[in-house]
Amino acid sequence: MFSSRSNETSDIMQVEIDELPQSMNSLTFEEFTSIRYEEPASREPEFETDESKSKSDETETETESESKSDKTKFESNKTDNESDESEESESAEEETETIPKFPNNIYSDLMTLIIQHNLNNKTRNAIIRFFNKHSNLLTSLLSKNIEQERKLMDRMKLINLLNKEKVILKYNNKDYIIYYRPIINCIKNILSIKDIHKYITFNFKNNQTNNNRNYNEQYTFNWWARTEKTLPTGSYLLSIILYSDASTTDSLEKNTLHPIFVTLNNIITWRRNKPDVKQLLAYLPIIKAKDDTQKIFEEHKNIVRRTFHKSLKFLLSPLYDDNGIELELNNSIFWCFPRISMIISDWPEACTFALTYKSMKSNYPCHFCLISKEDLSNINLNSNQIEPRSHNNMKLYYKNNTGKNVSIENVRNFFWSVPNINIYTATVPDRMHHLDLDFFQHQLNFTKILINKQCGKSVIDEINNRVKLIPRYKDLKSFPNGFLHLTLLTASEYRSLMKIMIFIVDELYEDSGSPNFIKNNKITEVYLKWNKMYLLSRKENYEESDVTLLQKSINEWAKLFIELFKEYSKSEL
Repeated sequence: MFSSRSNETSDIMQVEIDELPQSMNSLTFEEFTSIRYEEPASREPEFETDESKSKSDETETETESESKSDKTKFESNKTDNESDESEESESAEEETETIPKFPNNIYSDLMTLIIQHNLNNKTRNAIIRFFNKHSNLLTSLLSKNIEQERKLMDRMKLINLLNKEKVILKYNNKDYIIYYRPIINCIKNILSIKDIHKYITFNFKNNQTNNNRNYNEQYTFNWWARTEKTLPTGSYLLSIILYSDASTTDSLEKNTLHPIFVTLNNIITWRRNKPDVKQLLAYLPIIKAKDDTQKIFEEHKNIVRRTFHKSLKFLLSPLYDDNGIELELNNSIFWCFPRISMIISDWPEACTFALTYKSMKSNYPCHFCLISKEDLSNINLNSNQIEPRSHNNMKLYYKNNTGKNVSIENVRNFFWSVPNINIYTATVPDRMHHLDLDFFQHQLNFTKILINKQCGKSVIDEINNRVKLIPRYKDLKSFPNGFLHLTLLTASEYRSLMKIMIFIVDELYEDSGSPNFIKNNKITEVYLKWNKMYLLSRKENYEESDVTLLQKSINEWAKLFIELFKEYSKSEL
């Protein structure tokens, strides 16, 4: 968890400063208006047409070593050589589903306005009444209130606003469908945004100040320079970021689906973080077991894992044409080779991409490296004591049926065939989920447990009382009733707590001379070290010295965090 890594400096700087999209509906408002022009979604035929060939043609030949300089041809028509593949039926009848449409353009424009500005129901109804009153039409083009429009939106189903669908699996007498847009179309949509060309860079930049290397955008990292050298002369690198975030939403009729988003690392960070630059690529299906007994079977779990990677193969294969793709930007044509550089997800989903075990108590719980669970919180290890995971060493364990020795699943990883990526290092958390919603949340919870154990409920009440007394201030979330009773906080609320907690815990209780008693100044110190580390992580530009300072601050905070709270961790780390 806290161990230092042996990666190059520039690769360490791939700590992502983007945040996952908070709302899957906010990516492209044009989707809600374009439905009035589009034909009903058609169900695509199966992707892996080669499966109709003889069994001998299905067998995939594994390479024993990585191709030099990552120029291995991407074999998009390979099929997984696994016995459980027979569970997945590859026959899908083509059919057309009728999608309800907006009755007119005015109706569509109203819904776009509502979504863009996040209007509440009262405001929405006021707009409808105003239009109906002053439009001078015998028959209103709008409904009487927003509830009728909401019902129409529910009937339309957001997933059907995507262009295509594909049956990826037949299982337990049910079709599991991917709702998607072709990834090349998503890229073209991003490049067609007005003025986006002003914020795009295609070439590696070696920025320096006083002979000190600077790191900010990904095109200043060593990965960019290495990957550029593998491309044909005259072509450009298109760096792809994928966002993965399984969600449940009422607009999808309470079904759980797995949205995948895409954006470009060529675009400068502040512009890339705008909603219009994050395109919704697809919804992956969530595979359900027919009962609790089937749910725990390894066969069922492997079907779920294979289907996830099969879905990614279907969605991402168009990126890897041997001849690259031509894309238009600002009335000019660019010859580009797309490469996936980063996948942003939380830890369980990172394990799904890497196909590593999802238990912190497994022998090797880290999806980045082969570090034992006993050493996972040992921040004193040096780089020579940490073996990174790679496609080479993981494929070898998989081929020899010894994957359990390094905590990987017995399923072939799609990304082993993808050039210019190490899936184990490319899958990273975003700062919001990793720091705001994860580590800081744990720090607050462990602080509460520790203080309650040492000092009792009266000191816990004092924490809440101090929080209540903090006056309102601009850009600072107030907690007039305290916060310790709250079970669900937003990232913004956690960031507000970061600003005040050091003052809340300072001189909170009297020290005791009893053995193993944690003094108050230690609690204050851990919040001080957290703030220092957090502020350094938010820098937009790093010099070599900043990288060293950030790593030092991480180690200092982690060391104290472990010292204070290790016994309260459920994973016993």
